[in-house]
Parts: sequence; C-alpha cells; structure tokens
Amino acid sequence: MFVGVDTGGTYTDAVVYDEGRGVVLAKAKAPTTHDDLAIGIEEALDAAIGSARVDAAEIALVSLSTTLATNALVEGVGRPACLVMIGFDADAIDRGGLRDVVGTDRVVTIDGGHTSHGAIRAELDLDALDAALSSLPDEVEAFAVTGQFAVRNPEHELAVRDVIRSRTGLPVTCSHELSDGLNGPKRSVTALLNARLIAMIDELVSTTVSLLDQRGIDAPIMVVRGNGSLVSSAFVRDRPVETILSGPAASLVGAAHLADLPDALIVDMGGTTTDIAVLRDGLPEFGTEGAVVGGHHTMVEAVLMHTHGIGGDSEVSLESRPIGAQLVIGPRRVVPIVSSATDAGDLIESTFARQLAADVPPAEWAGVFVQATARADRAPTDGAETAVLEAIGSGWQAADLVVSSSVQSRALTRLVARGVVRVSGFTPTDASHVLGTQATHPPEPATAAAELFARRRDRYGRAIAPDGRYLAGVVVETLARRSAEALLAAALVRDGISADAVASEVVRAALDRTATTARIDIGLAVPVVALGAPAATYHPAVGELLGASVIVPEHADVANAIGAVVGRVRLRRQVTVTAPRRGIFRVHSGPDPETVYDVDEARRRATAAAERIVAEEMVVAGATDFEVEAHWHEKSAEVEGRALFVEGVATVLASGRPVLARRARG
Repeated sequence: MFVGVDTGGTYTDAVVYDEGRGVVLAKAKAPTTHDDLAIGIEEALDAAIGSARVDAAEIALVSLSTTLATNALVEGVGRPACLVMIGFDADAIDRGGLRDVVGTDRVVTIDGGHTSHGAIRAELDLDALDAALSSLPDEVEAFAVTGQFAVRNPEHELAVRDVIRSRTGLPVTCSHELSDGLNGPKRSVTALLNARLIAMIDELVSTTVSLLDQRGIDAPIMVVRGNGSLVSSAFVRDRPVETILSGPAASLVGAAHLADLPDALIVDMGGTTTDIAVLRDGLPEFGTEGAVVGGHHTMVEAVLMHTHGIGGDSEVSLESRPIGAQLVIGPRRVVPIVSSATDAGDLIESTFARQLAADVPPAEWAGVFVQATARADRAPTDGAETAVLEAIGSGWQAADLVVSSSVQSRALTRLVARGVVRVSGFTPTDASHVLGTQATHPPEPATAAAELFARRRDRYGRAIAPDGRYLAGVVVETLARRSAEALLAAALVRDGISADAVASEVVRAALDRTATTARIDIGLAVPVVALGAPAATYHPAVGELLGASVIVPEHADVANAIGAVVGRVRLRRQVTVTAPRRGIFRVHSGPDPETVYDVDEARRRATAAAERIVAEEMVVAGATDFEVEAHWHEKSAEVEGRALFVEGVATVLASGRPVLARRARG
C-alpha cells in the first residue's frame, strides 16, 4: 500500500493507493494549517488510512507533493536570506532578473571566481566575506552562494560555504549544486530562491516524519520534484527549490494516470494558482529552459507548465481605470470570508453589520480581516508595525479597526508581504457561496461581504455593482474568462503562436461573441481535463467559452496525491569538456578539473564521471535499482578548413522506482 499526501495552499489531500491493483482505496481532505502543518497533514492522513482500513505495516511508501514553494514564489514571500556573489561585477545584479528577486535581501560581493576553463580568475577574498558576515542583520535565516564559472570549478563556492556554515550554522545553498548552466545571475536567482525555501520545506518533511513515527509507519518518504519525478526527503531538504511546481507536476502525472487520454489540456485550479500543461501521447511535456514561477526565471527542470496567480482563494480587489473600475482577481491568496467565519463568526457578523450600516462608501480596508501568524513573535518590526500587531492581538480582527492612518496602512501591507500577518477577504470561493454553486460553508458571511464590496465606488463615485449577488456573478465570470484566456494562451504556445495573441482585438471579439458581420471563432481542438477541488464549479463555463469538452475524472480532487505515488525517481547529470588550447581537453567534474590530451579519452572520462555522480545521487534520492542512459553532444567550429573542438557535454539520465525498504526511525 502506498500513501500519497499533497500539502497545498488551501487543502491537504491524502490517498491510500493499492499499487498492485492500481486503485485508490480511500481519499481525504483537510484544510492546510499554515502555522502548524502537522494539524492538516494529520487530519487528512488519519482519515484516509482509517477509511482504507490498512495497518501501518502494510504501508510500503509515503510520497509528498506540495505547492508551498510555488505559492511562496507567486505570492512573493519567503524567509530572509543573503546572497554571496564571488567574482562578479557590480552590474551582474541587473541581469537575469536578479535584482527583482533580491528585493530587500542582502547581497555580498567578494573577489574570486574562475575562468570558463576552470582556472582561478582571482584569489578568493575570505577577509571581505568575514567582514560582511559580521555586519549582517540577525533576521538572515539562510545563504545562497554563486561563483563566477562555478559549474566549471566549484572550489570557491565550496570554500565560502564552509566559512559561512562554521561562522553562522545556517543553511547554505551553492549554485553549482542546483544547475549545470553557465548563466551566473540566473544561477543566483535559483540559489537565492532555494535558500528562502529551505526552512519551509524542512518543516514539511520534519512534520511528516514525526507524524509517521507516531503511527508506527516506517516506510520511506519521497517528495515530488517540479519535473514530476520522485526523490527522497533527505535529497530534497538541501534542494527545496526543486519542489517548485511539485504539486502541479504531481497533478499532471496523476491526470495522465486517471484520464487515460493521448492528447489534452490539463488545468489544475487550486486555492492560489491555476496550472496548465499539455498532454501529448499520454505524457506531460518537459521544459528545457527552466521553470518560470511568479515571474522568476529559474534553472529548475520542470514540467512545461503555465502557472497563473488565479484560484478559488485569490483576493478580489478593485483597480481604478480611466473609465470606471475593473475587478482584479489575484495573485495574492487570502483566506475566504466563509472560512474565517468558521473561527470568528461573531466578529465577522458584527463587523459587516457595522460597515453595511455606514452611510459612506466602504474604506480601503473594509470587508477585510487580519490575523497575526506564528512568525509575529520572532519577526523584527519597526514602531508602526509593532503598533499594528498590538492592535490585531490574538485571533481575527477587522482591518479597519487596526489601521487608522496611511503609515499604519503601509505597515500592515509590509507585514502581510512578509508573512507576519494573514488576510481574510472576498474571494471567488465566497462568490460561489453567494450564488449557491458551492455549499461547504454557511453562505451568510459571503453574502454580507459581497453586498459591502458592491457598494465600493469607481473613480467617478459610482457603485461598482447594483447588489452583492450581481457582483458575485461578475467575479465568477471574470475568473472563468481569465482561466479560458490562460488555457487558450497555452494552446497557442504549443502550436508555435505567441501567447500575446490572446490579448489581440480579434481574439477578444471571438471570446466576447461581439462580432455581428464577420464570423470569428476560436477555441480548443483537444479536450480539457479539469483537476482540483474547484474544477466542477468553474470549468464548465470555461469549456463553453472555448467550445471544448471538459472532463472531470474520478478522483480529480486528489490527482496531485495520486501523482505523488505513481511516479519514478529520475535524475539527469552533465559533465562538460572544454578545450583551453588545441589538443588539451579539460573534464569538469569537481573542484579540480582533469586534463587529458585526447578527445575520445575526454569523452570516456566525462561519461564515466557523470555516471558515477548520478549513481551516487540516485542512492541518496531513494533508488538503488535503476536504468542509465548516456548521451554525448559535441560542438565544433571550422577553422582554416579543420574542425576545432569547442565543447562536449556528457549527459547521463537515470530512472528507477523507489526502494521500499523500511526507514530507520528516530
């Protein structure tokens, strides 16, 4: 028996899967409890195992997928980190999208680095590193290290890593461990994001291990990576960035397993994001340029996927326009009003009664509730932020009673961005409760929230909607339209057409059905497989817009957890050979590149090194029995009529099923 668990932004799912028969024996859902993940995991895990009536000894594998890392990048949250760059010029931070990723994190630049052939470019300045470490703020929780051409010689990255660990005891991510690519700033983006995520993913793994131990389950624990493959929990603890798109990737693997279709568009809508991918010949496609999440271009291998910051729990806000106003959905996830009312029903009811009785239009923070998270006790704050936290106190509080000035409003915004305060506000989930298409909670709080939101004014002082029910309808229609546009964009890209075409006047007219003289049709030529808990609520309308059939397979609501248990362990490693001079070949497989004088010998050694590296890592990743496939790609240039070797790359792919040996507890 295999157990799959998916910790999403809104719900934690669990399934018990009979691997021999290929059937789901039981499934369960529980709200994801962000302050203490153990609560949600424990509830879903116990419900699924109890329903399946299996003993602890029967469980041979536990596999996790998660959207925590993806959501953190989309929402722009994460733990404070410091980036150390070795041998880069001052302008490097303006390349590869690095400056946008750095934000308020500290960046330290020191001399050092290597050449493209692995030779020392400049001596490593450890004195400058020591001085920088002495002046870093206390809130730094992890480090990322990127050296010039570290993928050709990681010596300086490793030396800096050792100094930081000995001085601070904090986690350190080296860029060469995450990517073989030469783009230093882009490797820095990946390493910095990884550093910010370490504590979050470590908490998830530690929580799961503790819960399994308490139940006498000593099965190995695997985690889904962004490319849909499985790796051991020990492997992923140092490389949490590889779990970005883990949940969506698991959903795709699960969808391919459930739908049994050769070609389709798969759309997985969760609480925070909507993820779209193309299924060809029964398999999801893989990207070669690295995953792009939340606008950040990484070097993480992942399923080729389009991720959009729209979901059932996306915040509904109002954007002022030159003419009127427009509803905006996402990208920030908030707690739906119907959910927060479960814990604070009296407060929410009295707050809406007070705000609806007011004669003036709703203020900026009206209809919004805030609550301090567990991080509030240890997060550094300034005076205004401290005052806001004191006004919030414990439990949920009406935001308009917390904020009384623009200074406090900005302070609250900063606290929310840092994950110190969570927000509850009007969402598509609330709108669906108003319309009666969802009924998981009492609808009265959502109805009051919709009525209050409808009274908001555009820039000309006009109410944006005649009543709450009308507003709720517009919210659901807006979500369906944005989802349809996202699906259409993914389909166009697959057919070699720019996604920007969706914004064209002709496509908008086709979707709006406004053309009366010309006939303009656009849609999808393949079915849509809809996954996630909101699939049946929103996607029938999406199918109507695009003229496509929408299939919601059995167990679509837990496809992510199913995908977590049917995958394989897969790793790819590369070793590069360069030629600093004619007849000299350098094999870059560690801190001391090896020099040989024959290209065939260089190819053999590079392939052997890549096989050795991947074999060692496969064992750590959780598979001891695996198949290996090796490839050699060589670049050459013609000089004076002769072929001149430029570069060669040995690539080794390994694939195998996880080892089902018992996990040592303790």
